[in-house]
Amino acid sequence: MFSHLSRIVAVLALIVGVAEFAMAWSIASGWVGPYEQALARYTAASSSGELINRATRVIAFALALGTLAEIGLALRRKAKGETE
Repeated sequence: MFSHLSRIVAVLALIVGVAEFAMAWSIASGWVGPYEQALARYTAASSSGELINRATRVIAFALALGTLAEIGLALRRKAKGETE
C-alpha cells in the first residue's frame, strides 16, 4: 500500500516541480511580463533563481521517491512470484 501511495506522491511532486520550473523559466525570461511584477504576482520567492532551486529540489525528491516506490513494488512482485 505504501509503495502505491509513494508512487502517487512522486508523480504529483514531479508535476508540481516541472510546473514551478516552467513558471520560474518564464518569469526569468520575461515571457509573462515585467520581471518584478511577475515575480510578486505569481510566486512568494525573492528571485527566479530561488524558484528554480526549489523546483529542482522538488523534482529530485520526486525522482528519488519514485525510484524507491518502483523498487518496493518490484520486490513485492518478486516475493509473490509474479513476473512482468
